[in-house]
Amino acid sequence: MRWVTFETEHGDRVGVVEDDSIHALPPGTDLVELLGRGADGLREAGEEALRKPADMLPLAAAKLRAPVPRPPVLRDCLCFLDHMRNCQQVMGASRALKDSWYEIPAFYFACPTTVIGPYDDVPMAPGCAWFDFELEIAAVIGAGGRDLTPQQAERAIAGYTIYADWSARDLQLRESPMGIGQAKGKDCATTLGPYLVTPDELDPYRTPDGRIALRASALVNGEPVGSGRTDAMDWSFGEVVSYASRGVTLGPGEVFGSGTVPTCCLIEHLDLGDLSGFRGWLKPGDVVSLRVEGLGETRQTVRGTPSPHKLAPRPAPGADRRAARTRVNRAPSALPYTRGLHEVGKDVWAWLLPDGGYGWSNAGLVAGSGASLLVDTLFDLPLTREMLSAMRPITDRNPLTHAVLSHANGDHTHGNQLLGDHVRIVAAGETAAEMRQEMTPDMLTAVQVADLGPVLSPYLKERFAAFDFSGIRPRMPDDTFDDELTLDIGGRQVRVLNLGPAHTGADSVVHVPDAGVLFTGDLLFVGCTPIVWRGPIANWIAACDTMLALDAPTVVPGHGPVTGPDGIRAVRGYFTHLIEQADAAHARGLSLAEAAATIDLAEYATWLDADRVVANLHRRYRELDPATPALGILELQTLQAEWNATRNGPW
Repeated sequence: MRWVTFETEHGDRVGVVEDDSIHALPPGTDLVELLGRGADGLREAGEEALRKPADMLPLAAAKLRAPVPRPPVLRDCLCFLDHMRNCQQVMGASRALKDSWYEIPAFYFACPTTVIGPYDDVPMAPGCAWFDFELEIAAVIGAGGRDLTPQQAERAIAGYTIYADWSARDLQLRESPMGIGQAKGKDCATTLGPYLVTPDELDPYRTPDGRIALRASALVNGEPVGSGRTDAMDWSFGEVVSYASRGVTLGPGEVFGSGTVPTCCLIEHLDLGDLSGFRGWLKPGDVVSLRVEGLGETRQTVRGTPSPHKLAPRPAPGADRRAARTRVNRAPSALPYTRGLHEVGKDVWAWLLPDGGYGWSNAGLVAGSGASLLVDTLFDLPLTREMLSAMRPITDRNPLTHAVLSHANGDHTHGNQLLGDHVRIVAAGETAAEMRQEMTPDMLTAVQVADLGPVLSPYLKERFAAFDFSGIRPRMPDDTFDDELTLDIGGRQVRVLNLGPAHTGADSVVHVPDAGVLFTGDLLFVGCTPIVWRGPIANWIAACDTMLALDAPTVVPGHGPVTGPDGIRAVRGYFTHLIEQADAAHARGLSLAEAAATIDLAEYATWLDADRVVANLHRRYRELDPATPALGILELQTLQAEWNATRNGPW
């Protein structure tokens, strides 16, 4: 039989499904109570409903709940060991499991109060950026018992259903070092349904050794993610239920999840060495369909949730407490270098975020008559909301009509979705192309929570801990240009010039001639070290010459305090010095590591993030000898972290 629980205006009802109709039992009938009658009692109640239903309704017209909407106990097991092997491999560990996995059928307790139905919307875990699903099946206990043998435990199972374990992977990674099991990473939702299928219904799928062999598949937005078979379980339900019953009386309605059918989740398809190839975690609006032969299909839409209330971390006591390193941007500033909105010319403002290091970028606003233009958004949604709110007294009078993106990096683009549809986003064509290839915002959470080694992890966490990468949905440019574009912003001429490739594949500056203001994007870092992702370095030097020729007295860099032409000259000087040092080291036959270890940074040694010299030397070495092996971002960041630790000590 296939049992369902369905919603009515007078409360939940229970019924048996036959030929696409629900044969309902009398109001007030409780499925858990029926389960407690054992297999015979449950069958008798179902046969009575089929003969003389209290009500009948089409299955398609019913709003199905979980078969057991509030299980008295909810356990999730780990019966498929290949799932664990795959997950360990994803995190960079060996596929070999500890002996305990082969000795104990593991399980953890899940949250019964967040069980949802097979077609209900799924709320994302608050604060989660890595939202995932896991396709499982579940066994539901009937009459129950205590100290059961595996054979007795199998007979105690009253039925099976699909089980979707919704997982906040980034929260899991944050909690796992504590070693006390699953917590907020696992309790936002569990799906059960659509039916509770009695064991006899699944007899046609049993193998000679008694296993249930059901084909299972998972899809997101109609695209297959993974598939497998339930007879691949290393631990049977009988064994798991027997283990759980040791010294414990199991009662009717208790649920045991099987653990994930291997490949039927997103995390198993993650490759930390190729983050750009990952399809991405679940986002609001995604539709997840889970299908299991003999058990039916669930189909659910992911919904966003508000940000959680933040808690202040406790300081670690004693000698192990790391004193926070003071980061001070020592560059001279044309005006106070403080967080917020600063007027830098007539109806022109800069939004500044000290100290100008990783992610702490600047933006700008240019107002005309009844219109205004935004130069870049920020690294996350909270930062961008703060900026747009501060600009509102201006943009209420002169509504935003355009936004120019200086380049593709997320600290200048991630807030785009907060701009209204009426705002035309403009960028160089190559910027738009690079944005489609950028690491997805949620994957940046990896640098906050993943174990990337004893040197790289603290280095990246220190730099990126302050940012919230959840909820970001990249919005692409509406209009693109090649080399130069002139915009009319409320009768005011604004020039946009693409001077790349240099920092990235395209690097645009925004010139406001009538105010004498130049927004440079990341062609200019003031008081902090620039980094060459694309190059060639000679192009960056040429871009500095072009910016100087614009003769703008006020210059707003992508990072650091407001400056003038001297700030441009300083960055030009850095790259001229770098080329001299790199070329001399290359001519002496020094390796990249040797060149980085011995380079004399001269007056540029006091700039923040001086360790970026490693990436810049690597770029110059590849310009001098294209046969020099290319290094990925994580490889370069690791070398930078090691350089930093050598110069300044470990974090």
